Amino acid sequence: MNRDEALARARAIAPRLSARANEAQDLRRLPDATVRDLHDAGLFRILQPVRIGGAELDFGALVEVSSELARGCASTGWVFGYLASHHWMLGMWPREAQDEAWKQSADTLIAASLIFPGGRAVPADGGYRLTGRWGFCSGADLCDWNILGGIVAGDPADDAFEYRMFMLPRSDYRIVDKWHTAGLAATGSREIETADAFVPAHRTLAVRDTKGGATPGSETNPGALYRIPVLATFGYVVAGVPLGIAQGALEMFTGETRSRLASYSGRKLADFGTVQSKVAEAGALTDAARRILLGNCAELMQQVAGGQAPDIGFRVRMRRDGAFAATLCRRAVDLLHEASGGAAMFLGHPMQRAFADMHAASTHIALSWDAIAVTAGRVAMGYSADNNTL
Repeated sequence: MNRDEALARARAIAPRLSARANEAQDLRRLPDATVRDLHDAGLFRILQPVRIGGAELDFGALVEVSSELARGCASTGWVFGYLASHHWMLGMWPREAQDEAWKQSADTLIAASLIFPGGRAVPADGGYRLTGRWGFCSGADLCDWNILGGIVAGDPADDAFEYRMFMLPRSDYRIVDKWHTAGLAATGSREIETADAFVPAHRTLAVRDTKGGATPGSETNPGALYRIPVLATFGYVVAGVPLGIAQGALEMFTGETRSRLASYSGRKLADFGTVQSKVAEAGALTDAARRILLGNCAELMQQVAGGQAPDIGFRVRMRRDGAFAATLCRRAVDLLHEASGGAAMFLGHPMQRAFADMHAASTHIALSWDAIAVTAGRVAMGYSADNNTL
């Protein structure tokens, strides 16, 4: 499967996702038929290593495919982006961990919550013992494994601690359902609990080994995709969702508004200059966001393919631009929601859902402009980054 084929498969699925949007929202998870569609199309495996039978496409494919799915259902695009990215991440781990997760089926799904302060780990003979509770674990019910972030033997207020990721089988953790939200309701982003779980060393990975360049998985998976810095680019795992929401909202609004009449005057809404200007601005914002995201992904792939590990300036720029692109998409949807009038207040209306989903997506830390702009500004002014995961 090449990139064009992956996009064609996502576009073919999107109308079915839209038809199931109300069902998904009521379930607070993806419908079984949606999960089957994604598996049957092979989309979860677009970033999986070729040696496992995956497509090993370039990183920008994740943004594009996510956005196409999110046009139909934002929650589906979100869960897809998360779970597909974990095949990419696993390609950086020791081969023993990869083989353990994929030995029964290459279609095995892996969840994750990289809220590092949520977990505490202490070294043990042959590995670590992990205890913690993590939120926002999207698609957890679909997965047999989970990658959880934790802090090893230290106080977060000090410098003498380590951020590390731990991969656990489902039998080693508990899923807690507290996911009742206004937006992205169908992502099933549960909480995860574990207490004193033993994690062998080969199923752990230090964050410092994922900042770009060679990783413990490089010998097994030498492709450029697996030398990309993980946390500096993590916003792009979900940034396709705001893009897809904005694209879908714009298509829906222009399609409906061409023939819609104003409730009181009876005039065609499409004749109003204010509506026309909002449509123009929303289109420009959405197109700009797409160019930012895909342009950065292409530049990133070019760097790593040429053997260059992205420096701190580029990594910070990636984080900055991913969050900025999301703010552009949010502005686009806000404009269209405002122009939709009272119709967009009703639950189940596509514009109401787009508005709620967009604002939910924008709260993710990797897309939060308030959080990321400070780091980008610090680095631009010559200070060190205030984020040690970069």
